[in-house]
Amino acid sequence: MRTAYQYKLKPNKDQTATIELWLELLRRQYNYRLGERFLWWEENRCPVNACPLIKSIPQLKDHPDYFSQKRDLVNTKDKFPEYKLIHSQVLQDCIKRVKVAFDRWLKADKNGQKLGKPRFKNKSRYRSFTYPQIKQDCVVNQRINLPKIGNVKLIQHRPLPEGFQIKTVTISRKVDGYYVTLSMEDKSVPSLNSQVKPTSENTLGIDMGLKEFLTTSSGESVPIPQYYRKSQQRLKTLQKRLSKKKKGSKRWLKAVKALAKQHKKVADKRKDFHFKTANELLSKANVIAYENLKIKGLAKTRLSKSINDAAWGQFLTILNVKAGNAGQKTIAVNPKNTSQDCSNCGEKVPKELSQRIHSCPHCGIVIDRDVNAAINIKNRAVGHSVLKARSPMQ
Repeated sequence: MRTAYQYKLKPNKDQTATIELWLELLRRQYNYRLGERFLWWEENRCPVNACPLIKSIPQLKDHPDYFSQKRDLVNTKDKFPEYKLIHSQVLQDCIKRVKVAFDRWLKADKNGQKLGKPRFKNKSRYRSFTYPQIKQDCVVNQRINLPKIGNVKLIQHRPLPEGFQIKTVTISRKVDGYYVTLSMEDKSVPSLNSQVKPTSENTLGIDMGLKEFLTTSSGESVPIPQYYRKSQQRLKTLQKRLSKKKKGSKRWLKAVKALAKQHKKVADKRKDFHFKTANELLSKANVIAYENLKIKGLAKTRLSKSINDAAWGQFLTILNVKAGNAGQKTIAVNPKNTSQDCSNCGEKVPKELSQRIHSCPHCGIVIDRDVNAAINIKNRAVGHSVLKARSPMQ
């Protein structure tokens, strides 16, 4: 079993200067190695059978892969001695990041999809570096011993879990300071493979929306917090202040930082809400059923601001991870007509989005529209017909 703990760092001036120097040197190395790969790809991507016959085929250059670029770090340190200040494994991890980014672009994932072309990093986009290995006793007395940086003070708001070994340590720079993320593993705890079978008793259906964040099949609802909407006026004020500053000046940088802090505050509040909501749901049922929505497509509609503010995708990711760690289960069902079908008799009852009450003319049931949809989601997850999987509240 693997988990990750994140703590805030409090480095002194010298340690801060070292971290910033490492980030800048690693950024340059990342861009250089990525440029090597792009150059090779541009010169050698033409297949041999597509080359013109009147010209001789040039000899293919060596393909810069992970191992060849890692071996070339020796030459980098000879030409640029400042790279000797960086821990060797941290420098090698930079080469690994180039490999991963390039492979994700050229090779399809398990779903047959490719990611976009990797970009060169400017100063604001390269924000972290990783120690692939570190001593297990690196965290002692509210301090962490980082090789070649020193003992850095951290705010350890919770103790490390017993039995877990530290695998990697990542230092990241955010708008409000530096953070350390400890990735840990306990091999004695097996990865849980949930074998729970969904039934009417152990399954809870949820319908996510914009009026309420979610409504459960048992009739409960969670109000939507709308953190971005509530912070819009403050963000507007900060954005206006930023637009009046000269780009690149000290006051402009100060305004950028203030705006970024406000955005981070909104994101942190939303993420905390998602974690607490996921925990509450998993405490009520062993199986959580939800609609398999195409959120990226919905985020391009006229409701995009509200949908992005709700952040359904982030919530479902958190819910799936926490359910897997707890040995519980989540099921994504087909969302087609979950709001239109009657959860009591199964007949289709067309209604506009503005109609918030489901009133079936066939069986006479009158319930909230979202509750009706949540019951349909639960029934589809259970795999029973509507008549055999009625909600206990009916």
